[in-house]
Amino acid sequence: MSTSASFPEGSATSADPTVIDGLVKANEEYASEFSDPGMDARPVLRVAVVACMDARLDLHDALGLALGDCHTIRNAGGVVTDDVIRSLTISQRALGTQSVILIHHTNCGLESLTEDFRHEIEDEVGQRPSWAVEAFRDVDQDVRQSMQRVRTSPFLLHTGDVRGFVFDVTTGLLREIDPA
Repeated sequence: MSTSASFPEGSATSADPTVIDGLVKANEEYASEFSDPGMDARPVLRVAVVACMDARLDLHDALGLALGDCHTIRNAGGVVTDDVIRSLTISQRALGTQSVILIHHTNCGLESLTEDFRHEIEDEVGQRPSWAVEAFRDVDQDVRQSMQRVRTSPFLLHTGDVRGFVFDVTTGLLREIDPA
């Protein structure tokens, strides 16, 4: 198994190729064989997946999902922030999702950060970020907090089928978290 995307020979557009050049070339090859699957934006399984942006999580493979099955919302830590609530609200109210699965993972980078990260950025650039780091020490508790944020949001129509999990990055298995 490769740990990075492989790009075809000649994928650069200049003498000094960039990663993005390789991605654009890969897209050209993808598009050359692409055919419109005839879907709309409504997920077939009526589920939204909220997960960490960690590159070790291949959510479609890990959950047996195909193109069009779900909405996928990712951020650092898979934390339910105001922007995640915004996306879930649109997903439910405009596009018909009814279930939410939250996926955090073992060995998350947010476990090694603190809110001091924002202060360090402020010292460096002269302005404190308006966002919270949402760092945590206990991944299970953070999943519980995220489930609670979804279940108590006044903007969401469907809060009865909300479940949270921790993905083990060494085994690939999900472990369900009891919300209590």
